[in-house]
Amino acid sequence: MLTRVLDTLLDRTVAPGYSRLGYLARSVTWSGAQADPEPDALRGKVAVVTGGSAGLGLATATGLARLGAAVHLVVRDEVRGARAAEQLRVQVPGAEVHVARCDVADLADVRRAAPGLAALSPDVLVHNAGVLPARRTVTADGHELALATHVLGPFLLTALLAGNGGRVLFVSSGGMYAQRLTWDEPVPYNGTTAYARTKRMQVVLARLWADHGVDAHAVHPGWAATPGLTRSLPRFGTLLGPVLRTAEEGADTTVWLAAAPTAVAGRGRFWHDRRPRPQHYVPWTREDDGDRTHLWARSMALTGAPLVTG
Repeated sequence: MLTRVLDTLLDRTVAPGYSRLGYLARSVTWSGAQADPEPDALRGKVAVVTGGSAGLGLATATGLARLGAAVHLVVRDEVRGARAAEQLRVQVPGAEVHVARCDVADLADVRRAAPGLAALSPDVLVHNAGVLPARRTVTADGHELALATHVLGPFLLTALLAGNGGRVLFVSSGGMYAQRLTWDEPVPYNGTTAYARTKRMQVVLARLWADHGVDAHAVHPGWAATPGLTRSLPRFGTLLGPVLRTAEEGADTTVWLAAAPTAVAGRGRFWHDRRPRPQHYVPWTREDDGDRTHLWARSMALTGAPLVTG
């Protein structure tokens, strides 16, 4: 009982729970349903990880490979992807690692890459690719970059691969707690706010995909030291550097959840440090059914995704 109270206290106080201190405090208590997966838990399985060339994506792919999965890194830059694959093979000798090029923010590129990825019949699809734009940027499709990267591209790829029946994991962010569900961009534009709003969308969409019969979840990694954080939020990284999680610690729950049995994982939940978490902490961030319906309809309309029914 005391362990659960401490876990909840760490979660509600944010800074201790999201930092490495929270990870270390919780990890020593993991047992039973939260215990480490068996070493070969994903042997014979196929995992696809977007944004897999560095940071949380590469750490996630490495963790999945350690559990025996054949890993496919989906990257924008094949040269960086090849370097990441080689790094992974050094970390996990004998790992089966492949590289596939796809810019998930480009819907045409998602459609091009999807047949090849679908042919793999992935057991796990991790939507990890992320951006925090310094200024408003528009994709070739005319969509704001954070929305395209975190919402539209993953939505389309999920729809195109949904028939394979694998587990879909959206790597969201605890920053989404500060925002309610809205399609509106921040005015004036602010990359951090746009990031948090689209991360809120991911959490809601995970639940909606589950309602449509897909084994979908959202996960947040806490505060992890990654190249993306250093590049996008240098002052934050410098201030909290000593207590930031490693990329491996940030990726831990994603790797664990990829191997967790359905009886433990359920569907449509939001996870952090191997436990499902509330999706809201304050009433003014709560969405209603109309908000969720609008998000789904807009995502369908803007991506032209095929209808998925469970």
